[in-house]
Amino acid sequence: MNFKHQLRPWPKVLAFAIILALCSSTWAKESVLNYLKPGKPDAGEILAPPPLPDSPEQMTDMAAVKSVYHSATEAEKQAAHDEKKFSVFNFAAAVGSFFQSTNLPKTTAFFEKVQLDAETVTDLGKDYFHRPRPFTTDPSLANGKLEKSFSYPSGHSTESMVLALVLAELIPAKHDAILAHARLMGWHRVQIARHYPTDIYAGRVLAQAILKQLKKSESFQSEFDEVKAELAAK
Repeated sequence: MNFKHQLRPWPKVLAFAIILALCSSTWAKESVLNYLKPGKPDAGEILAPPPLPDSPEQMTDMAAVKSVYHSATEAEKQAAHDEKKFSVFNFAAAVGSFFQSTNLPKTTAFFEKVQLDAETVTDLGKDYFHRPRPFTTDPSLANGKLEKSFSYPSGHSTESMVLALVLAELIPAKHDAILAHARLMGWHRVQIARHYPTDIYAGRVLAQAILKQLKKSESFQSEFDEVKAELAAK
């Protein structure tokens, strides 16, 4: 029996199985989308690749992480850790004390769906680029409970900026304060060495693309108007 001959097809079968698994994973993630259509936007098409390993650009990015991490105050680091789980109501300080989930049911439900869509797009981007986090590349940066996902683009930066961009359109009088808070939330992730600066910047770019696609959804626009009325009544 020619075992060599019989084993030849297996690499192709294995490759097909891997491709199928990746496609199934992507489909599973995209199946939870609320307002966005699958692949719209596609982080892999929109974003430039992150710096190459061992490149001067990567070394500069890592140097920035180390500098920011070591210069951050304990209060800044604690604030970053406190934001591990966040929602649109993290913007209450920028919007006003009335901005609480307990008295804004439509706002709560709407932004939960917006954030889930942003998270899905970002996770697919992370899986596409496969960039290790700073603390993975340099274990001396490890602190607190560490994430297992990839680094580029930053989920916190993307999601917080998507929430901010939508919220700023709902409450234009607070536009600058809302966006400033989103930028700070993204930067906090560098302060605890969860992300590189380039991860944060990429998240902000992706957030703009997500907002553009959200506005193409009729259900998004309809619920946006309902939330605007709910907020105006407060």
